[in-house]
Amino acid sequence: MNNNDQKRMALIASKGTLDWAYPPFILASTAAAMDMEVGVFFTFYGLTLLNKEIDAKVAPHTNPAMPMKMPFGPKGFQNIEWPIPNVLMGNVPGFETMATSFMKKTFKNKGVATIEELRAICIESGVKMFGCQMTMDVFGFEQEQFVGGTDIAGAASFLEFAATADITLFV
Repeated sequence: MNNNDQKRMALIASKGTLDWAYPPFILASTAAAMDMEVGVFFTFYGLTLLNKEIDAKVAPHTNPAMPMKMPFGPKGFQNIEWPIPNVLMGNVPGFETMATSFMKKTFKNKGVATIEELRAICIESGVKMFGCQMTMDVFGFEQEQFVGGTDIAGAASFLEFAATADITLFV
């Protein structure tokens, strides 16, 4: 436990697709609401989640277990799980865009907050956002493109934070 007996959670966010953008922000905002000190280290493709403008998409061809339900039409139609083969997901032009719009529509229909809304809650709640310095260097990111409150840190700096964490997760 850290020095002041407040529980601490350290997360590593390494993916930037729409479906992988939710877990770090949901976990971080929930932990902050539970009065935990929270730090999230955004590295590799997860670093894109700190961009002022988030353009996260679904990558259905990388998740063959992904159910494909329609977010519109009669209830019976919406409840059908459409078995979409990988060959179709990976080779049909525009499939990623369609899957992304369906997922966003489904989230909206179910009252789920957007990634931007969850991120704003995290920032307002004092969650520490660590942008990986090495990833920035490798991919050519500049701190100016990130949301305010982003700290740029190397692995050693984040590990200083994580060393006293009660909960550590890689998402």
